[in-house]
Amino acid sequence: MRYVMVEHAGQERPGVLDGEVVRLLSATDLTAVISGPATVVGEIPYRAEILRPPLRRFRRDILCTGWNYWDHFEESRGKRDGQDVDRPEHPTFFTKGPDVVIGPYDDIAWDPAISAKWDYEAELALVIGRTGRNIPAAEALDHVWGYTLANDVSQRDLQRAHGGQWLKGKSIDNTMPLGPWIMTADEIGDPQDVRLQCLVNGEVRQDASTRQMAFDIATLISELSFGMTLRPGDLLLTGTPAGIGNAREPQVFLQEGDVVVTRADKIGELRNRVSRA
Repeated sequence: MRYVMVEHAGQERPGVLDGEVVRLLSATDLTAVISGPATVVGEIPYRAEILRPPLRRFRRDILCTGWNYWDHFEESRGKRDGQDVDRPEHPTFFTKGPDVVIGPYDDIAWDPAISAKWDYEAELALVIGRTGRNIPAAEALDHVWGYTLANDVSQRDLQRAHGGQWLKGKSIDNTMPLGPWIMTADEIGDPQDVRLQCLVNGEVRQDASTRQMAFDIATLISELSFGMTLRPGDLLLTGTPAGIGNAREPQVFLQEGDVVVTRADKIGELRNRVSRA
């Protein structure tokens, strides 16, 4: 099933996309749907422009994974402004603020006064559906409610200026497209068999399979939950593959007017224009 948030009658409403209609649900948002049952209370025609971010109200910051494709880790070697590290032996996690989230077709709020190095990062994201702590890897996928897409738009100069940590350089308001919907885990099948791409102005910049992940999704969930409770509605980004602008020769960063498409063969696509905030 494809769960969506839509704009209807001046409000954001959760629903299920069923062909050319959206079946509206009684809950307030998709986090409530994940946590408990919801009934169908009506339907409206589906149009792409009514889609809103599938998740917006979070119980915690957005959870993220860094360096989870070795080709991406290696492409940036020597390009981290003196902040290089050795290959990590365990998944690398960080968080970003929830105010970054925008819808699947919203504009990315570009501001050259904030950063001169705006970069794109296509990512498969997952949504936790069951509470868990110290989750064994063999049981980890049972805790996934569904999958969606994100573009972890980053400001590389902010990232470097603050010690190389990622929170500040990835938490600028209204910069992370999310969606277009949450596809339930049973519809995705094997999450390690998803083709992920990022295009800028029609040019393919990133193109990889989730099979190329350094640490698979079950390992990410298991290690993240070690000593730390994961709860329904938690959003986890699983890392980006090679092809980022910061690692190219010459470097290439997002500019006003660029159109960024993030897509996956089993989910759909995000399409966002870079526009001055």
